[in-house]
Amino acid sequence: MSTVKENSSPKSNIIDGKAYAKEIREQVALDVARLKKKHDLQPGLAVVVVGDDPASQTYVKNKRKHAEDAGIASFAHVLTAQTSQKELLELIDVLNYDKKVHGILVQLPLPAHIDETKIINAIDFQKDVDGFHPQNVGLLSTGQEAIVPCTPQGIILLLKRAKPDLSGLHAIMIGRSNIVGKPTVQLLLQENCTVTIAHSYTTDLHDDCRQADIVISAVGTIHLVRSEWVKQGAIVIDVGINRIPNDEGKSHLAGDVDFDNVSKVASAITPVPGGVGPMTIACLLKNTVKIACTQNNIKL
Repeated sequence: MSTVKENSSPKSNIIDGKAYAKEIREQVALDVARLKKKHDLQPGLAVVVVGDDPASQTYVKNKRKHAEDAGIASFAHVLTAQTSQKELLELIDVLNYDKKVHGILVQLPLPAHIDETKIINAIDFQKDVDGFHPQNVGLLSTGQEAIVPCTPQGIILLLKRAKPDLSGLHAIMIGRSNIVGKPTVQLLLQENCTVTIAHSYTTDLHDDCRQADIVISAVGTIHLVRSEWVKQGAIVIDVGINRIPNDEGKSHLAGDVDFDNVSKVASAITPVPGGVGPMTIACLLKNTVKIACTQNNIKL
């Protein structure tokens, strides 16, 4: 099985997702300016958050800021945790018909009394900027034009920043969620990778990882992937976000990968934070512009 050539410099093997995301956001801003000038079209993104979860509030704030910085119209709908499913569905219906809104994002997770599947299915699949609607999932899985989920899209872009041609490489995807794991597998297959899917019932996970040229982990288990699990020269993408408290009552972020040790054997690796996270928001902006163009029959 083919592998990736080892990088001789320990520091040069870090894939800087923060810098790459900045490049994407700058390109999005140029595209938006061009759309406004040539077509009198301003892409619009509606973000809906239900409840007062601090992490969700932070994510939504960052998404709105970056959207506005890129010239995208941002429509925020902040609802209380007591909002009923019926009220949320009614709002989505309004947004589906609002011509100023090209993309709709409902921040997950939702309160327990709201059925996430029903909410996702209610969004017009052509405005489904997250790519979670079953119609977009089906299009992606059959290799057709689809709105691609933002985090998986960012993962592939980071991989190709490290190695532009992924054909023939063996990738292992640790995690099978509908949001990250499954769509990432579809994208890897489109890049002609051989893919292994691992999950909580996988036996001998470390042996499976040792065979892979690409290791991607998205399970939220701190330092699950250790250096002895990774073969020399592999590319490692860490999607995990874990908060570790310290003695002062504060916390810092760490990923699913034991970065300090795995970075010594990987040819390329993403840090946490500063890896996949910034790419997710950048790809959200890309998706918004793309679907605004699609809805108006415009080619950039």
